[in-house]
Amino acid sequence: FSPVPEGESLTRLDLARWLVDGEHPLTSRVFVNRIWEQFFGTGIVKTSENLGRQSDWPSHPQLLDWIAVDFVESGWDVKELIRAIVMSRAYRQSSIIVEERLQHDPENRLLSRGPRTRLQAEMLRDQALFLSGLLVERVGGPSWWVYQPAGLWLEVEKRGTFVQDHGEKLYRRSLYSRIRRTVAPPSMLLFDMPSREMCSVKRTLTNTPLQALALLNEVTYVEAAKKFAERMMTKGGTPGERIAWGFRCATSRVAEREELEILVKGYERRVERYRRDGKAAENLLGQGESKVADYLPKPEMAALTTVANVILNLDEVINR
Repeated sequence: FSPVPEGESLTRLDLARWLVDGEHPLTSRVFVNRIWEQFFGTGIVKTSENLGRQSDWPSHPQLLDWIAVDFVESGWDVKELIRAIVMSRAYRQSSIIVEERLQHDPENRLLSRGPRTRLQAEMLRDQALFLSGLLVERVGGPSWWVYQPAGLWLEVEKRGTFVQDHGEKLYRRSLYSRIRRTVAPPSMLLFDMPSREMCSVKRTLTNTPLQALALLNEVTYVEAAKKFAERMMTKGGTPGERIAWGFRCATSRVAEREELEILVKGYERRVERYRRDGKAAENLLGQGESKVADYLPKPEMAALTTVANVILNLDEVINR
């Protein structure tokens, strides 16, 4: 460690300067290890909460040192650090599992394949809002109350009244979502967001049927699918061309012919259903506060909403 600053009355500023001193052996290593963990699912040091003598040994110690030194020399530039990681060959590898490599590297500690992890709760919500065109990307400002089930506060705490915010406040990044410690948004907790009742160094990663049901039915995601469908509808062209455009927006690739056929056939079946049941179409398009353009035909919009919902729930959309 660097020498501790001398003085009779050392302040927090002295501590901060000591921590970010270029010669400090831990600060930069701990930070870059955590950023690495965000992208690969596991840090170069597996125990990201403990880089001391009792921690796991780094899988690539020289790589950790190189990234840490480069990070300090860049002026602690986080964007530059992230750019270096995502542009690396290790990150850009295919995540397809090859049996021979799996036998030698079951936990991918040797980086024999690209990472594949589900997006975190906040990322899932922000991505859905971004694709829908609803996301408000303005930086800064207070936090807001987003959608929560009616009566949840009374059920959990037996007191208090939840007053939801409205308008663009509902569509700001999840960073600005206001969270009550004892009554966090269920859709966030379902995807392993810490409850704020205790400190959490590393998030758990679960995979349950409830998560799929939430992505298909929770108002935030249904509303996002509705507005995503509106974007697809206003692009013009045939139903197949609209769906192909939406698929490419969400997955960054062109849909295979078989995939597109399945989605188009599903759309056609839904159109017939909603033409017979106009009330069901209105109920679906009434999810959330945002409205769809009046000139768009409701049966087609509702059917395209169900297709958009499917696209937003594809593995390659909710995983990275």
